[in-house]
Amino acid sequence: MKSYIDRVIGSFGAGRLFPKKPVIPFASNLSECCGYPLRVQKTQAKTVATLAIGEFVAKETICVCPQCQMSYSSDELRHMVPTGSKFGYDVLVFVGKAAFLHCRSDTDIIEDLAARNIKICTSEIAYLQKRFIVYLATAHKQSAVHIKETIKARGGYILHLDGTCEGDSPHLMSGLDELSHIVLHNVKMASEKTASIVPFLEHIRQDYGMPLALVSDMSQAIAKAIKEVFGEVPHFVCHFHFLRDTGNDLMTTENDLIRKRLRKFKIVSKLHERSRWLKQIMDEHPELLDAFQASVKDERLPEHLFELAPVVSTYGLVRWALAGLKQGQGYGFPFDRSYVNFVKRLRILSNHLGPLCDIKLCGHWQDNKPFYRVCHDVTTVVSDKKLKQAMRQIESKIEVFDALRNAMRITVDCSNQGLNDDGQDASITCIEDGVKHFRNWLIDDDRFEENNDYGNMIKQIDQYWEKLFADPIEVKTSQGQVTFQPQRTNNLLERFFRDLKRSCRRKSGTQSMNKKLRTMLADTPLVKNLENKDYLGILLNGNTTLEERFSEIDVNTVREELNKSQEHSERIPAAIRRLIKKPDLPQIITDLFQNAALRTKSNRVL
Repeated sequence: MKSYIDRVIGSFGAGRLFPKKPVIPFASNLSECCGYPLRVQKTQAKTVATLAIGEFVAKETICVCPQCQMSYSSDELRHMVPTGSKFGYDVLVFVGKAAFLHCRSDTDIIEDLAARNIKICTSEIAYLQKRFIVYLATAHKQSAVHIKETIKARGGYILHLDGTCEGDSPHLMSGLDELSHIVLHNVKMASEKTASIVPFLEHIRQDYGMPLALVSDMSQAIAKAIKEVFGEVPHFVCHFHFLRDTGNDLMTTENDLIRKRLRKFKIVSKLHERSRWLKQIMDEHPELLDAFQASVKDERLPEHLFELAPVVSTYGLVRWALAGLKQGQGYGFPFDRSYVNFVKRLRILSNHLGPLCDIKLCGHWQDNKPFYRVCHDVTTVVSDKKLKQAMRQIESKIEVFDALRNAMRITVDCSNQGLNDDGQDASITCIEDGVKHFRNWLIDDDRFEENNDYGNMIKQIDQYWEKLFADPIEVKTSQGQVTFQPQRTNNLLERFFRDLKRSCRRKSGTQSMNKKLRTMLADTPLVKNLENKDYLGILLNGNTTLEERFSEIDVNTVREELNKSQEHSERIPAAIRRLIKKPDLPQIITDLFQNAALRTKSNRVL
C-alpha cells in the first residue's frame, strides 16, 4: 500500500508550489498492542521540508498501549525526517552532495532549494553540511567490519599516509588504501608529532588489521609512529617527496641567493615598467603590430617599419625574458627553477641587445633608445659577480640533480604530468640499478670532493635506500597467490588533498584554506569515497540510497558527535584575535593596569 506522501505526490505532482502548506497526517501502522486497541495519546504538528513536496505540515498522532503504556509514533515520518529536525533526509543528502561533491556555493544551494519550495538560510546550510559529514562518518564506522572483509578478500591493503595544513591551521591527516582507493580514517591534530599520529594509526590497525606496507613522505614523526604501531611492516618513502627534499637540500642556498640578487636590482619591476612604456607607444600605432608580425614571418623588415621596429622588438624581448619566470612543468622547485631560467634569458637578452644597439636603421642612435634602456637594465644584473657565482654553482648542481631524476625515472624533462606524475613504467630493479650507477658516478666525480653538499646527498640516498626500493609483495588469498607492487609515489593522497582544497576554494571563492581547515570536520575527506562504487555498495548495506541508510542511524548518536566537534572548536572573538597579534601584549596590559591604578591613586600592587 502506498504511503500518504506517495498519494499526495500522485495527486498533486512532486515539487509543486502549494499556495498554502498542505497538512499531511501521520500515525503508527500498528492498531493494537498486548491484545488491546491503541488509544490516542496526543497529536502534534510541525513544519517539515522534503524535496518531493517542499514545505508541509506533518500532523502526527501518537498512540499508547493501555496495558504496557508503550508509545507508538509514525515510522514513515521517522524515516523521512530526523527527530527534532525540519529538513528531511533527502534535503540533507542534497545539500551534502551539492556542497562537497559538486562544489556548489551556499547561495546556489539556497536558490536550488527555493525552486523546490524550501526556504533555508545560510546558517542552516552550514549546519546541514556538518550533519551530512557526521551521518557519513557514522555510517563509515558502522561499515568498518564489511570494509575490512572486502580488503581481506583482496589480499590486504597498502596504507598511504599524508597530511595537509596551511599557515598555522591544524594538520588534517588521512589514511588511504592504495588498492581499493578507500579513505579509511582521518584526524585533525594541532601539529604533526609522533604522539598525535600514534593513536590515529592504532585506530586504523584496530579497524582494518595490519597493512601489507605503508607509503608516506619523509616525515620523521610519521616514521617513528609507524615503527611504534606497525613494527616491522615494510615502510616506503614517496620517490617524489624524496627527490624534492634532496633537491631542496642541494640547491636552496644558491636559489635563495639568486632571488635576493634579482630583488636587489629590482629587475623584474624595471622590465615591467619598460613593458608598460613600450605598450603605450604601440597602442598609438595599432597597425604596427600586425605589420611587424608579417615581417618576422617573411624574414624581411620593410622600410616603413624602420622607425618603430625597435619599440616592438624590445617589447617582445622584454616579455620573453619575463616569461622565463613562469617556465616549468608544474612540479615546483627544485624541479622547476624559475629564477635560474629567468637569469639565463637575461644573459641571452644581454648578448643580443649589444649588437642591436649598434644597428641604426634610420641612421640615428636615438631610434634605438628602447634597446639602450633595456640593455642597461639587463647588463647591470648579469654582470653582478655574486649572481654569476651563484649561477655557476647551481647549474653544476642542476646537472647532478637531473641525473638523479633520470635514474629514478620520475619528473623527467619529457614528462608532462606535473604533480600527477607517478613515474615511468619501469621495474624497481632497473630503477635501483640506475640509482646505484648514479651514486658511483657522483662519488668518482671531481665535484664530490669539492663540495660537501654532494656528500650530504649521498648520505641521504644511503639513509633511505631500503625505503626507496620496494620488492613485490606476494599474498595468499582464497583465489590463489596475488602479487602487489606498492606505488612509488604518494600521489594518491597528494591528488586527493589538491582536489579537496580546489573544491573548497571553488565553493568559498577564497584562496586561503587556513580558516576552512580550522572549521572543517576531520571526517570531511570521507566524501571522496562516495565516488567509489565499491565503497558505496558497502556503505549502503542493502539500501538503495544514502537517504535510506542515514535514516537507520540513531539521531542521538549524530547529536553526540556534533557536540563533540563543537567542544574542540573554540571561537575566539575578533577583538581578541587582533590583540594577540601584538608581540608585546603582556607589557601593554601591564601598563594599562598600572596607569589605571595611578589615576585612581590605588595602592594595589599589580
